[in-house]
Amino acid sequence: MKCLVVAAGQGTRLREKGPVKPLIPLKGVPILDRVLARAHEAGVEEFVVVSGYRGEDVRAELDALATRERISVAHVVNENWERANGVSVLSAKSLLREPFLLTMCDHLVDADILRDLMCMTVEPDTVTLAVDFNIAGSINDPEDVTRVKCADGRIERIGKVLREFNAIDTGVFLCTPIIFEALEASQAAGDDSISGAMNVLAQWGKARTFDIGSRLWLDIDDPVAFSKAEVLLEAGRL
Repeated sequence: MKCLVVAAGQGTRLREKGPVKPLIPLKGVPILDRVLARAHEAGVEEFVVVSGYRGEDVRAELDALATRERISVAHVVNENWERANGVSVLSAKSLLREPFLLTMCDHLVDADILRDLMCMTVEPDTVTLAVDFNIAGSINDPEDVTRVKCADGRIERIGKVLREFNAIDTGVFLCTPIIFEALEASQAAGDDSISGAMNVLAQWGKARTFDIGSRLWLDIDDPVAFSKAEVLLEAGRL
């Protein structure tokens, strides 16, 4: 199964750590390299990575990583990287015709989450989001997470400002190509985000959830989260 990684954004909140967010060293290893390493550990051999801001630097690092680790990395360039992340996903449409994993370049997750998603029986024309029901105990910033309202394994609503929610979006998905139809519909309605597409899929009855249980994940999008990642990696917890 292929894994699509979104690595096109500017990452201004981590600018103090380095000019190109995916390439910032985390305990001596670029964040993006760690993300791909977790997916490779889970069994992924083929990657599609969408780059944008300072993309030449990102692609050069990925080419070196692919040679070193003997993995396949296909490049997609998003010239409209200033827009929301759904634009990056849609730009990879032509390379992904079978079920695939989707993750973000700054989300470090337990490899077992990815492994279990890959082992799932794929329900045709659905997208499954890995969700964290441990809201109170989350290591992520509660004011910055994407919130999910779900019931009976289905997503009802997703967004940053939901008042009623019972889970958190981990940024890891098991997709079928219907994600691209939902992205096109969402963008036509003015929402360029992945969450916008997931809300469309929820309306279509096609958005599913996967409970990650007690396994850890971290969105490394600011200096506080970066410091948490260093501590957790040092302790062998992430």
